[in-house]
Amino acid sequence: MNNPSPIIAARGLCKSVANGAQSLVILQDIGLEVMPGEAVAIVGASGSGKSTLLGLLAGLDVPSAGTVTLAGENLFALDEDGRAALRARLLGFVFQSFQLLPALNALENVMLPLELSGAVHAAAAAEAMLRRVGLGERLRHYPKTLSGGEQQRVALARAFVMQPQLLLADEPTGNLDAVTGADVINRLFELNAERGTTLILVTHDDVLAQRCSRVIRLAGGKTV
Repeated sequence: MNNPSPIIAARGLCKSVANGAQSLVILQDIGLEVMPGEAVAIVGASGSGKSTLLGLLAGLDVPSAGTVTLAGENLFALDEDGRAALRARLLGFVFQSFQLLPALNALENVMLPLELSGAVHAAAAAEAMLRRVGLGERLRHYPKTLSGGEQQRVALARAFVMQPQLLLADEPTGNLDAVTGADVINRLFELNAERGTTLILVTHDDVLAQRCSRVIRLAGGKTV
């Protein structure tokens, strides 16, 4: 029986940025592997490099050194268009700031990635996903008329509608109160289990992190 390959792996990942004459090291020699179906939390204090690491794992940023392999592909051997195509095929994102397009209503926001990928029946799939997250009555509402929790549920629907293999969530409850945040997280874990998605969750909340199968802790740009 073959051992499964990691869906994503980082080797020797470093990120530093110029800071005047100095170089500011954000991440140092990070190595990790995440297997299909795992739920992994990345935790650490503010400024420990969590969001930078997530951006590198997604190929949204380029490392100073090291490699990231996503579904067997070396991300940084691809050009920007190649990385974008791989992301569109494999990744879903949920951000702290929702990242909804204000000129589109809830349904249109969820339809957008489907339309960009050329999917047929985009409206039906998007509507079904919004109903799944409890927003069947809010399909035509624009982001500014939705509460924070509703906006994040639209973002969840948009992330899962593409049936990604890997979901990256960056402080998904950071802008929500405790009750609303708990509701969003419950829905996130339900959808994740239903669809067998792999989850990498960045959070500073240790209680939330314990809901994942594994916790990676960052301090001073290194895993501890």
